[in-house]
Amino acid sequence: MNTTSSSFVAAEGDGYEQLMGRWSRRLALPFLDFVGTADGDRVLDVGCGTGHLAFAVARRTGAGEVRGVDIAEPYVEHARRHNQDARIVFNVADACALPFPEQSFDRVLSLLVLHFVPEAGKAIAEMRRVAKPGSIVGAAVWDARGGWVANRLFFDTAAALDLEARARRARNYTRPMTRPGELARAWGDAGFKNVVETTLSIRMEFASFADYWAPFEGKDGPGAEYVATLGQVERARLRDAVEAAYLDGEADGRRSYAALAWAVKGTAPA
Repeated sequence: MNTTSSSFVAAEGDGYEQLMGRWSRRLALPFLDFVGTADGDRVLDVGCGTGHLAFAVARRTGAGEVRGVDIAEPYVEHARRHNQDARIVFNVADACALPFPEQSFDRVLSLLVLHFVPEAGKAIAEMRRVAKPGSIVGAAVWDARGGWVANRLFFDTAAALDLEARARRARNYTRPMTRPGELARAWGDAGFKNVVETTLSIRMEFASFADYWAPFEGKDGPGAEYVATLGQVERARLRDAVEAAYLDGEADGRRSYAALAWAVKGTAPA
């Protein structure tokens, strides 16, 4: 992976599904309500992960073609294995250097990606470059600081136990494009017209604490990246503390947490 273009630790498609794919599948629906869809569109999904936005576009419309690109080869391979629609094509590619000619797409979209691109402005410029004049270009990222309860449960608990976790929490809550108005400003700076920013909401439901904790024992994402640095004793201490926060005085079982995302859309100029 080109670490200058992504700060996300990506290892396994199944691991990403457990960590985030199940939620991007859910978030894709209100995101598409916001950015719109149209039959016959040629659509680009930038940072497609395991493919849920691309799949949602194809299910919703008679899209002419949907291209999904991601810098993480394991995620692209996972998306390809689960793709049964000839209109959808997945490729490994860098969001900061999209392998398409100018003005190639009727709609250019990005879901839960830009906050992991250190030079997000380059990716946004590339999205504009490949968008046809008058087309919609849109993106969404988690409101990590103000609206992502399940993520805060983990990082706030870890930060109370460890100074390194406190530093990691600060990095995760201040990633690019995650502050109020930041996406809209970036879209305006990139020259998009009719820019609109909004908030999207979903619920994250977990069957049990084991279901919630499993991704942190995996290999994908910032939480797992941090847990992998801990020794056995420190890891057990963290797990116990996060479990106490998850249980919150009640028996183990289902929990439902609100999750908010910032979303933006704008019209590509001529």
